[in-house]
Amino acid sequence: MAMASLADRLSLPFSSHSLLLTLLLLPWPSHSLSSHPSPVSPVVSRIAFGSCANQSSPQPIWDAVLDFDPDLFVWMGDNIYGDNKRPSRFFGQERTLGPWKNIDRFFPSSEEELKRRYELVKNKPGYTKLRQRAKVIGTWDDHDYGLNDAGKEFPGKNVTQKLLMDFLDEPEDSPRRKQAGVYASYVYGPEGKQIKVIVLDTRYHRDPIFSDGTFLGDAQWEWLEKELKGPKTELTIIVSSVQVISNLSATGNPLLFTECWGNFPKERERLFKLINDSKRSGVFFISGDVHFGEIARYDCGSQYPIYDITSSGLTQSLEEDSTPPVAFLIRAIFWMVPSTMRVFSANCRHKSCIYARPNFGTIEVNWDVSPPRVKIELRDVNGSSVNEVSFLLSELQAREVAGTEERESGYQQHCTLERESSCFLRKRLTLILWVVATVLLGIIFLLLRAILSALDRLFRKNKID
Repeated sequence: MAMASLADRLSLPFSSHSLLLTLLLLPWPSHSLSSHPSPVSPVVSRIAFGSCANQSSPQPIWDAVLDFDPDLFVWMGDNIYGDNKRPSRFFGQERTLGPWKNIDRFFPSSEEELKRRYELVKNKPGYTKLRQRAKVIGTWDDHDYGLNDAGKEFPGKNVTQKLLMDFLDEPEDSPRRKQAGVYASYVYGPEGKQIKVIVLDTRYHRDPIFSDGTFLGDAQWEWLEKELKGPKTELTIIVSSVQVISNLSATGNPLLFTECWGNFPKERERLFKLINDSKRSGVFFISGDVHFGEIARYDCGSQYPIYDITSSGLTQSLEEDSTPPVAFLIRAIFWMVPSTMRVFSANCRHKSCIYARPNFGTIEVNWDVSPPRVKIELRDVNGSSVNEVSFLLSELQAREVAGTEERESGYQQHCTLERESSCFLRKRLTLILWVVATVLLGIIFLLLRAILSALDRLFRKNKID
């Protein structure tokens, strides 16, 4: 188990002779200091999170993050884009696409280049201010791991692990620098108002995508079980670089494919079972990777609804990287793609309840009401809400604790995983595209036929004359 820093373990008891030293050494977040009288165990009530930040792009979104004034910021991966990309080519000597490709489109960078790219992010003015005002923790995804979609087979992972630890200012003696993988856990807040953040590593030990092998590796699974069955906290946030609940691949193929836990169904079932068996209350996920924001919920994976709030990306997003017509098409496709897990609400910016422009996530816990209330939002580059979900903390309690199955937001509404839905629902997008393509081809055929017929009549008339 990774040991937390001094600031992260404030909930541990301190002897009186060490209290002064603790106060002198502690890097306090300003929001916590100004709001809470207890200097030893400050309450954490505001958390921001995000992913997918291209170091070469402007990053104006940090201003909105700073305006939110978080106690804690969580990186969920693709903190830099460290690998390189060749042009898309179907033909030629270097074919990077299609079944006949002869070279990989993505390739890794040198260690020196990776260091340079991390420094670009670290020196962004907005991010520099954030590091001064809030605690920053996080994990990696594929592009900062070193290679697009890579898993345990990537040979440079030990080098990139060190670079990530440097980026996150992890102490030199931290066990995270010595273990195989970057998973870790942190506990914030005093007793009765504690938040545990479990940071997973979904890259270092992961088997190939379509193998349905291991996602976390034996050592990390054993560690995660101990973390979930350990001392209880009011909230437990599990950080996964890729989506846990939503599975766009199950309904979007062949047009849309995303890396996610849904591509490893046995491992995802094991994860839900572990949460359920631990009888731990207050668990939900935050995730990134996909270049859009989404809120999903699964009501049958545990004894209470489990949320997965996806925020991606801080700079990289599907609509932002596209021309206006393509962006409109992307929005239309998201509206057509069915999802049995997505949370739809009147607060969504778009009808699909998917936001594919730059965004970040926020978690606010109102500890002053009984029971406490949790509000989770996706926010745009200006800090405006594009989607949100709010619930009583008591809704996320195991039945033995809650003593009831009644839930304010409704229970057992999201129980059919995408891959378990009907064939028609899973193939709806494919069928729609097939119909559209058939109609377009039919129109083109009729137009060509009309043109040829007109040319034939013109030719015959000229021949007669």
